[in-house]
Amino acid sequence: MTLKPDHAAAFSPPAAGGRFAAGEDPAKRQQILAGAKRVFMKMGFDAASMNDVTREAGVSKGTLYVYFTNKEELFSAMIEAERATFLATMRTALAEHDDPEAGLYEFGISFVTHMTDEKVISAMRTVLGVRDRMPALCQRFFKGPENLRTVLRDFLERRIADGALEIDDIELAAGQFLDLASGSFFKLRLFGSMEEPPPRDEIERVIRGAIRVFMAAYGARRHGTV
Repeated sequence: MTLKPDHAAAFSPPAAGGRFAAGEDPAKRQQILAGAKRVFMKMGFDAASMNDVTREAGVSKGTLYVYFTNKEELFSAMIEAERATFLATMRTALAEHDDPEAGLYEFGISFVTHMTDEKVISAMRTVLGVRDRMPALCQRFFKGPENLRTVLRDFLERRIADGALEIDDIELAAGQFLDLASGSFFKLRLFGSMEEPPPRDEIERVIRGAIRVFMAAYGARRHGTV
């Protein structure tokens, strides 16, 4: 199945009279996606139906099929929208900081808090559950053209340019920080060994430790250049 990106921002403006062409009203599309999210999170992919989505979203079946041709396309669009929102949040968290440690702290806290949230864990399990039927979705969800690693990589490149960090292999460094920050939280939550999200103070402890290790390896001060 070919995944379709979220085109909400690319819809044509309303025609004369203030009406959108069929299937091009971003507010209606978002209404459908919000309803679909509630249905998929509650019922899972297999049990959910397009009829369930029409009831939850408050739209007619005809309207639903104007925007999405089948359940697979709707599910893919919902996952893409959630993913794009999360990545935008993470970019904002990093953009607000020039200091690498402050930026990594905000990024790490947001990353772990989000990834261990019950709704996110449920979504991850749902995506993994359709892996055999929708492999492209899983690949894009975890390793799409823009993902957490690319967002972090852009931040590291800026900090290298301003002399705060010295990194030879940015891809490796970005992956290392993500691994350090997530600790065992994500895996424990995903596989049900940790029933509740970790407390904030424990997340902060792990993130501070990750930053100490990361800066010891890549901080420019280690070479006496700052």
